[in-house]
Amino acid sequence: MTTSTVPTAAKWTAAHDLAGATAWFGQHDGPVVLKGTTKVLVVGGADPSGAALGRAAVYDPAADTWTATATQPSPRRLHAVTALADGKVLVTGGIGGSTAPGLTSAEVYDPAANTWSPAGTMNQARWGHSAVLLPSGKVLVAGGSAVRAGTTVRALRSAELYDPATGIWTAAGDLGDARSGHVAVVLKDGKVLVVGGTASVGTAQDPALAFCELYDPAAGTWTPTGSLLRPRALHQATALSDTTVLVTGGRAPGAGDDGTFDPFGRRTAEKYDLTTGVWTAAADMPAGRAQHRAVAVGTGGVLVIGGTGSDTDEAGFRSVVQYDAGADAWTAQSGLLTGRWGFAAAVLTDGRVLAAGGAARSGLAAADPTATELTATTELFGSGA
Repeated sequence: MTTSTVPTAAKWTAAHDLAGATAWFGQHDGPVVLKGTTKVLVVGGADPSGAALGRAAVYDPAADTWTATATQPSPRRLHAVTALADGKVLVTGGIGGSTAPGLTSAEVYDPAANTWSPAGTMNQARWGHSAVLLPSGKVLVAGGSAVRAGTTVRALRSAELYDPATGIWTAAGDLGDARSGHVAVVLKDGKVLVVGGTASVGTAQDPALAFCELYDPAAGTWTPTGSLLRPRALHQATALSDTTVLVTGGRAPGAGDDGTFDPFGRRTAEKYDLTTGVWTAAADMPAGRAQHRAVAVGTGGVLVIGGTGSDTDEAGFRSVVQYDAGADAWTAQSGLLTGRWGFAAAVLTDGRVLAAGGAARSGLAAADPTATELTATTELFGSGA
């Protein structure tokens, strides 16, 4: 896990724009820092019309340039991007157009050759899934969404493993609960924590889940673990240590157990302890948010960036706050130059934080209420930015 220590004097400064306005609305479709380099790869995403993009580009912070890869990947959005142990990058699933169905295809990017090549076929078409690198070098893909019938969608319980050594996909044990839009985090001994997400039930808005579970790669099994204190979707989950995970924000929940609606639910944060399997409340964020990004900084720190209250009639938030696990406290940091949600965020090898693309305005907040405004802007956060 790449981390940095954010000094109090840190600020955001403009960097070179992306080639075109792009948004990444998934949990695992974000950028990866290419192994052994200072460069960052972004893949696919959605264009302003909502269609999937078949392009990839590499950002070089030293030159402040975005360069398209020599060959380009297949169009896909709501896919997953995973850095492999050998420095290559695996891209899986997603949606290939502006609508379903999902993709079974996978591709590998080789930075040394600057080429994309097929990486076998998954057993299940899926989008909105998680994909994480296990200590064994294999990639665990879990859950997501798929077409049920006609235009209806279902959440998936299935999981599978990709072996880069053979290029073969094999079925892994099924999740205990079908889910999509969840977050997966690799913890101590290679166990994988899967947090929240949604389950499709045929309504306009799929309900958020509080259920969480652990994957044990040695046994190849999933087991339930402690449930979140609040159901969460469009949240973020970030490792604070080998055994602790911080979850922040998410879509505003419905009525609680007492039947009342909590408009401040998006402010909440909570921590998971692997040793106990229990979630406990962390200090509330200064303000609520969903579809934000969170990256690990320093020891026990998390930088929470941007986001929005809703993807309807909203502008992206400029707000940035930092969590200190030792003090269980939040500190405001310098705000983004461009408010955004559904964007790319990564910690660079020099400690700076990259934010690129994303949605800036929607609905009545946009110049054209029928179209979500995306941005191509890029900015860097750090005292040397």
